[in-house]
Amino acid sequence: METDYLSSVKKQFEYYKFLGDKTINQVPEEKLFWQYNEESNSIATIVKHLSGNMKSRWTDFLTTDGEKETRNREAEFDNDLYTKEEVLKAWNDGWKCLLDTIYSLKNQDLEKEVFIRNMGHTVMEAINRQLAHYPYHVGQMVFIGKMICGKDWVSLSIPRGQSDVYNAEKFAKPKHTEHFTAEFIKKK
Repeated sequence: METDYLSSVKKQFEYYKFLGDKTINQVPEEKLFWQYNEESNSIATIVKHLSGNMKSRWTDFLTTDGEKETRNREAEFDNDLYTKEEVLKAWNDGWKCLLDTIYSLKNQDLEKEVFIRNMGHTVMEAINRQLAHYPYHVGQMVFIGKMICGKDWVSLSIPRGQSDVYNAEKFAKPKHTEHFTAEFIKKK
């Protein structure tokens, strides 16, 4: 098993994309645009924000500020995606930008300095910053999806009431080394 930092973050980003993919696929199209109230965000709005952030942060990552002049962050919260196809396009475009960049990085890049809003970060710090930000929003998407789907929600991890069975299966196997995301990604 690869244990270096970049291998780990690649798997973690892919895992959170997987959780978002599974959420978007479970929610009926018209419910992707549902808001609890006018101060809350729909899944579509969260996707639009994530996509805008990803494109800004990861385009020319090593050479330009992560907050691009072309980014209109405020507009990311306008609920103006209207179809599941538009939501998926924004979702996949943002993730492609992020993953293409992450897969291009080398270990020697990790100590380089990059800027976000004129504030210096090592590449590792900038990655960690986004690895905290994106799961925060993906968690919101999952929570909204669970509210919308109710009893029809298909668990993305260990289903409620199944912890004992899950743990018994895990402890029935010999100790081994594997990234924690592997079992979930395999289920795709």
